[in-house]
Parts: sequence; structure tokens; C-alpha cells
Amino acid sequence: MSVEVKVYGTEQLCASCVNLPSAKETAEWLEAALSRKYGADSISIAYSDFQQPQTEEDKNWAKRIIEEDLWYPLVVISGEIVGEGNPKLKDIYAKLEDMGLHPIAATAESE
Repeated sequence: MSVEVKVYGTEQLCASCVNLPSAKETAEWLEAALSRKYGADSISIAYSDFQQPQTEEDKNWAKRIIEEDLWYPLVVISGEIVGEGNPKLKDIYAKLEDMGLHPIAATAESE
């Protein structure tokens, strides 16, 4: 099973996120953290600049970010917002595990 984690953001930091990493940095951080925990084959991270959306799905999220004044980086898994502004690994882990992903260490121990 492979799960795509989408991170939406833009080059410009949101006003409330001045001391936080950029959306692109957050995507890179998530890729490293999630790959370590679940394995690189289980997770793919996709970054999308919501000011330059490429797909229909990205256009829909870009519209929501602007209209609903959502904080970015916005982390979306299977169409559900899992993190906004300063995403928490704990919340992302919980969503992934609810979807059936298991940490590498837990998999190795059960074999």
C-alpha cells in the first residue's frame, strides 16, 4: 500500500507562519520523517504551490485555501485535511495508521 500525502503552500509564508518553516521545507521534513517511520515505498509526498495549481484536484484545494482562509502549509491525505499551518506528526501518523499503514519497527517485530 502506498499513500500520497499532499502539501499545499506557496513561496510566500502566511502571515501567521512567519517563524515556521516554508511549505516546501515542511514537505521535505515530512518526507524524511514519514519515510523513516513507514518506509519510502509506503509514502509519497507531493508539494503543490496553490498559486500555480497543476491539476483539477490542486485547483480545488487552491480555491478552498483562498476562500476559507486556510493556513498553509496544508497537509491533505485522501482528501482530508490532516494539518494546517504547523502540522503535527502525531496527527499525520494517526491518519496513516487509520488507513492501515504500520510503522516499519512494528512490522519487523510482528514477523
